[in-house]
Amino acid sequence: MKKYIYLLALASGFHTAFAQETVYPAKKQGNAVYLTNAYIHVGNGQVIENGTIAFANGRITAVGANVPAAGSDATVLDLKGQHVYPGIIAPESTLGLTEFESVRATNDFREVGEINPSVRSLISYNTDSKVINTLRSNGILLAQITPQGGIVSGTSSVVQLDAWNWEDAAYKADNALHFYMPRLVNVGGGRGRGPAPATDPLKSALEEVEKVRVFFSEAKAYLEEGKHTATNIKYESMRKLFSKEQKLFIHCDAVKEILTAIDFAKEFNLDAVIVGGSDAYLVADLLKQSNIPVVLTQPHSLPLMQDDDIDQPYKNAALLQKAGVLFCISNDGFWQQRNIGFEAGTAATYGLSKEEALSAVTLNAAKILGIDKTTGTLEMGKDANIAVSTGDLLDMKSSNVTHAFIQGREINLDNKQHQLYERYEKKYGL
Repeated sequence: MKKYIYLLALASGFHTAFAQETVYPAKKQGNAVYLTNAYIHVGNGQVIENGTIAFANGRITAVGANVPAAGSDATVLDLKGQHVYPGIIAPESTLGLTEFESVRATNDFREVGEINPSVRSLISYNTDSKVINTLRSNGILLAQITPQGGIVSGTSSVVQLDAWNWEDAAYKADNALHFYMPRLVNVGGGRGRGPAPATDPLKSALEEVEKVRVFFSEAKAYLEEGKHTATNIKYESMRKLFSKEQKLFIHCDAVKEILTAIDFAKEFNLDAVIVGGSDAYLVADLLKQSNIPVVLTQPHSLPLMQDDDIDQPYKNAALLQKAGVLFCISNDGFWQQRNIGFEAGTAATYGLSKEEALSAVTLNAAKILGIDKTTGTLEMGKDANIAVSTGDLLDMKSSNVTHAFIQGREINLDNKQHQLYERYEKKYGL
């Protein structure tokens, strides 16, 4: 008997230790769901008090203050004044491509070589990553999985964060090609792309940019030919970029780099997006005129240049909003992405309204990633990607996500951190 009790306790211990293994994708939505008596933040600036949102078969069927009563077979959740938001979208992430930064075997976000447009990050996406659940519990339900390394690193894809494998996860496959522009100025190391050479940074960087320009010219000429004696995989992978089925995400920060990026996009007639954009506010009028949006990365950071205001990264979002430039917010990492909502909250204290800040991590991100027809706002016909919080989703202190739905499926919000909290709460009798 004692042996049986011991084995039972041991099994229970193993269950606790590996409990996250039981956090698996939810089944397809069954009955219609009605979320009632809620503050509904639509994502486009509109807020509906004491509203109801209904969804069936994974899509939103009604939103408003006077939604007809639910049928007898519907599931009704009385939220009692909780806040309902569109699921947050995390652009520019290596989520699922890396697990431990210090363990090389868990890093799969870069390939050998400088120009690799044929590399697809999607097929390396690990849906079993333990980091994914930590994002979901903060209301982040979609992410853009982005390759790094070299100059042209490959294509990114948008995934939904409740899937068995990368095929199930794919939300918008191969939506963008990524060009990591070499630094044209020396900013003492800076962020993301490493320091420029100390000798003649401008000359060395421009030579690298010219190398990419020649590659793009050759690829365009190749694709304009009727027949080929041999297939060039790298050139073939550029086809969707030149047909504008893909966007070119150009990673750069300083004014010189952004101006070079604008000229590059115009030369090849490409749909471009600036990623990083620390100095984007200085050329905001030109970006608006060129219809080029910006992904602001790492807003919780030091300024790019020594003579910038210390809080310049916090103010950039409001400056772009005022100039009419489409922008969104990212954190340029994987586990750090769980703080995107709070970074949007910081932007709200530095010039944005709360609903503009929400749009910066929902609707604006969806527009930039090319998925705004299906997500980004809580509107009829869109996917039911929904986060419910007892407090303000953009406020670290009051945010508490109680329910989340991806394409209508209510997902499990448990994660390793929650389990460790419960473990030591019990251990120390807190």
